[in-house]
Amino acid sequence: MAAMALAAARLLLVRGSGSWRRSRLRSGAPAHRCFSSGGAYPGTPLSSPFPGVPQPVFATAGGQEKFETKVTTLDNGLRVASQNKFGQFCTVGILINSGSRYEAKYLSGIAHFLEKLAFSSTDRFDSKDEILLTLEKHGGICDCQTSRDTTMYAVSADSKGLDTVVGLLADVVLHPRLTDEEIEMARMAVQFELEDLNMRPDPEPLLTEMIHEAAYRENTVGLHRFCPTENIAKMDREVLHSYLRNYYTPDRMVLAGVGVEHEHLVECARKYLLGTQPAWGCEKAVDVDRSVAQYTGGVVKLERDMSNVSLGPAPFPELTHIMIGLESCSFLEDDFIPFAVLNMMMGGGGSFSAGGPGKGMFTRLYLHVLNRHHWMYNATSYHHSYEDTGLLCVHASADPRQVREMVEIITKEFILMAGTVDVVELERAKTQLMSMLMMNLESRPVIFEDVGRQVLATRSRKLPHELCALIRSVKPEDIRRVASQMLRRKPAVAALGDLSNLPAYEHIQAALASGDGRLPRTYRLFR
Repeated sequence: MAAMALAAARLLLVRGSGSWRRSRLRSGAPAHRCFSSGGAYPGTPLSSPFPGVPQPVFATAGGQEKFETKVTTLDNGLRVASQNKFGQFCTVGILINSGSRYEAKYLSGIAHFLEKLAFSSTDRFDSKDEILLTLEKHGGICDCQTSRDTTMYAVSADSKGLDTVVGLLADVVLHPRLTDEEIEMARMAVQFELEDLNMRPDPEPLLTEMIHEAAYRENTVGLHRFCPTENIAKMDREVLHSYLRNYYTPDRMVLAGVGVEHEHLVECARKYLLGTQPAWGCEKAVDVDRSVAQYTGGVVKLERDMSNVSLGPAPFPELTHIMIGLESCSFLEDDFIPFAVLNMMMGGGGSFSAGGPGKGMFTRLYLHVLNRHHWMYNATSYHHSYEDTGLLCVHASADPRQVREMVEIITKEFILMAGTVDVVELERAKTQLMSMLMMNLESRPVIFEDVGRQVLATRSRKLPHELCALIRSVKPEDIRRVASQMLRRKPAVAALGDLSNLPAYEHIQAALASGDGRLPRTYRLFR
């Protein structure tokens, strides 16, 4: 059989060779092989530049593109900021000094509603679909986000469509129709988001809301970021216009762009944002809230059955979630950088996602907490910073029966922040912070947000190399100093789940004021 197979193979080879030989005789010499560049440039190898094609312009370290951020202020007070970045696409948007912290004299939840109403019908565009179709012609996408102190409307599109994009943004921000149908749709979207917030397995967004409420009781950043359920039906065009009239003014806005020529962006801003009358009239703002955040400390508790939060073949265990926070500083203060390094040094995360080097595995909350106490499911540090205050907090999760022990472990970690700082762990935290900063700034939308927020808050921008220099200059004594200052404040506490074993607020406060972070001992006559 093997001999027959070999003979058949030889026969096929001979036949193939003969047919190839005959076809070559019929067609003469083999045809010239075309390069992969196609028929437009025949004979031009890919290693050579194509004739007639413009020479590419590359970024150089010594050129005009030294990460320079240009800022121009228009006659009406609106600031125009741009950052050059090479590429076909740009990100452009309007950032406004507006958010939930300014709603003390209004119905709570207006900023949340305006986020849902963004990019709806305007004077020039009859519907959201028309806006999206206009952006599609330039390969564009749009988004709106609100936080406690900033509202941001942004578009990413081809740079050639800059004039169209700025005109569209101006119309969306200053000339929304806010029809009854759109407001009703926004009500449904807000209602769904509130239900999702209370049902999702990840409690972090809800805890963040609660810790702000506890830390800044009924003022500024402590006001609700999400619209309360009882206010959903009360929202109408008149309520929204009364807020927009005071806070959507040119002096509270920045038009920011990344990947655009500054002069072209300024020209578009003058064309669409200078001398235009908004939909709510051009009356002068008379009721602007300029309150400074007042840190109060305190506790917010939400008793809830967490046993059925994630059902399935392998249900998530019932957990109690605690967040303890202390006032830090604003992002305008010099101590903001040491606090950022301290937050990175604490690090932490979930017990199921230890990651690897550079992902928090060597931070204090991993080494001292999660690696030593197997029953803890989460220990993560967060730092929230605003123009007049800041909040550094630690979120921890564990079985409801071990809440007291978990709280004591976290209070001890707060006390240790003001203790000895190892040089190796400090250098690791500084390197990790710089790495995270530079990696985030590789993204065009992140650069846009950084430019817009900094110019909105300070009218200028600190460049990445300046921030890295400040991070490198942080010393162990800076960490001890800011941590000691922070520990002199009353704590803010947020608690979610089964709270039967939660220590009293006064006991948590006493533990943070002690030298070792221990909770006062409690004795019971009857168990």
